[in-house]
Amino acid sequence: MTLPRTATTFAPPVMEARRWLDGVVFPADRPLINVSQAAPVDPPPQALRQAMADFALTEDSAHLYGPVLGNPDLRAELADQISRHYGGTVRPEQVAITSGCNQAFAAAISAITGEGDEVMLPTPWYFNHKMWLDMAGVRAVPLATGPGLLPDVDAARALITPRTRAIALVTPNNPGGVEYPADLVGAFYDLAVEHGLRLMVDETYRDFDSRSGAPHDLFTRPDWDQTLVHLYSFSKAYRLTGHRVGALASHPDLLAEIEKFLDTVAICPGQIGQHAALWGMQNLGQWVAGERDEILDRRAAIEDGMPALEAKGWKLLGLGAYFAYVEHPFDISSDELAKRLVSEAGVLLLPGTMFMPEGDPAGARQLRIAFANLDRAGIGQLFDRLSTVRI
Repeated sequence: MTLPRTATTFAPPVMEARRWLDGVVFPADRPLINVSQAAPVDPPPQALRQAMADFALTEDSAHLYGPVLGNPDLRAELADQISRHYGGTVRPEQVAITSGCNQAFAAAISAITGEGDEVMLPTPWYFNHKMWLDMAGVRAVPLATGPGLLPDVDAARALITPRTRAIALVTPNNPGGVEYPADLVGAFYDLAVEHGLRLMVDETYRDFDSRSGAPHDLFTRPDWDQTLVHLYSFSKAYRLTGHRVGALASHPDLLAEIEKFLDTVAICPGQIGQHAALWGMQNLGQWVAGERDEILDRRAAIEDGMPALEAKGWKLLGLGAYFAYVEHPFDISSDELAKRLVSEAGVLLLPGTMFMPEGDPAGARQLRIAFANLDRAGIGQLFDRLSTVRI
C-alpha cells in the first residue's frame, strides 16, 4: 500500500523541538534561551500596526478575496524594488505574491516538477524545502557543501540526471547563515541554463545581507525569467510572520501555472498582510536599515564570543543573517545533545540532524543557533551557558 503524502516526510522540526520543553521548569534567574526558530518575536513597528488597523477598519477590500497572484499595487512595488536593488529590469507581471515564502517554494515546485523528478538541495538544507519535496513525490538530491558551507558547481554538475528539474539555493543561507558569493550564484545560473533547469534562489534573508549593493547579477541577465525563480519573504524585514506574505519572481508563463496551485490552496494572499507589505516598502526603508544594522551587530557579537567556545572545542562553520551554524565537541549526536541542552543549559536550539539526510554523520556534529532575537547581552549569556556544558 502506498503511503499518504504527509507520511513520506518527517514531523515539523520546530514543533518537535518545542515538545522538548514539556515538563521542564526554568528558574526565574535562569530563563530559557530560545534560539530554535528564525522568526522575529517582536510585533511590527507601531506606525505599521496603525496602518494595518486603519486599513482593516476603513477599507472593505481588506476582508474580501483579491487576485490569486496578489494585488497589482504590491506586485508593481516589489517589481520596482527588485529592479532597483539588483540593477535589472523586473515587470509586475513577472511577480506573484504568496501566503509566505514556503508557499512560494511549494507552488513553484508544483509547477516545475512531476512525480519522480529530482531537485538538488545543498546540505545542510532548509528542512521545509525537503519536506515539501518529499510530499510532492520529488526526490531531493543532496549536494554536499565544502569549506564555508558553500556548494560546488562541478559537484552539482555530476549529480544532474535526466530527471533533474531544478537546483534550489538559499542565500543568505538557512541554516548555515553564509552569503553565497555573486560569482558562485552566477555559476549555478550558468549551469542551470546549460542543462535547461530552473535555478530557484530563496532570498528570504536578503534584507540582512552584510554586503552593500546587489548580492548577484542574475536579474541583469538576458531572459533571466526563463531560468531564475526568485523567492522572497516580507516576514523578517517588517515582522509580518503571522500575516504570511511572500513572493516569487519568474516568467509569466510559469506564474500562470503557479496560479493554479495558489487558487486551490489559499485562493489569494491575505489582504491586510499585503497592505502591510506595501506600506512597509513605501514608508519603512530607514527603519529596515536600522533593523539590518542591529542584526549585523548581533552577528558581530557571535564572532566576538566564539573564541571562548572554540577554546572548549566548538567550531563556527557558518555565520550570517539570523544564523550561526556550529560544530559541537561532544561524543554524542546533536539530536541527543539538543534535547539535553534544554534541561542542562536552559537553551533550545536545533540539531544538525534536522538539516541533513538521514544517517549523514556531519549532522550529528552540528547545531543551528538562530540568534536574531538575542541582543549582545543575550548572546553573551548563551555562550556562557554553552561553554560550561559537561557531557
